[in-house]
Amino acid sequence: MTPEGRASAFKVKCWVGWSMKAYRVKGTAPFGSQRQGFTFDIPAQDDKQASERVYSTLGSRHNINRRKINIDSVAEIDPRTSKDPQIIHHFREHIANAGGPIQAVSEEE
Repeated sequence: MTPEGRASAFKVKCWVGWSMKAYRVKGTAPFGSQRQGFTFDIPAQDDKQASERVYSTLGSRHNINRRKINIDSVAEIDPRTSKDPQIIHHFREHIANAGGPIQAVSEEE
């Protein structure tokens, strides 16, 4: 609102993406004749939006119905631990301010 009490014709602040978080979505889906596991790192506002984006991505890329996709877990992650280019690009300022990426601990060690 302007000082006169009416709405401005131009946006003063950019609110796009200011409350985004990084999520890791794990599950299984039919790829060909067998079911395989998948993991997606996705920037989203909440866990519901993250799972919706997984449904959308798998449906458009692999022509899989939503009812055939089983999502096992949706967890918020630190963006510095992800190696996904979409996460690194979206949170590049946050990663740089926090001191750079964190190397993920291997489960085999």
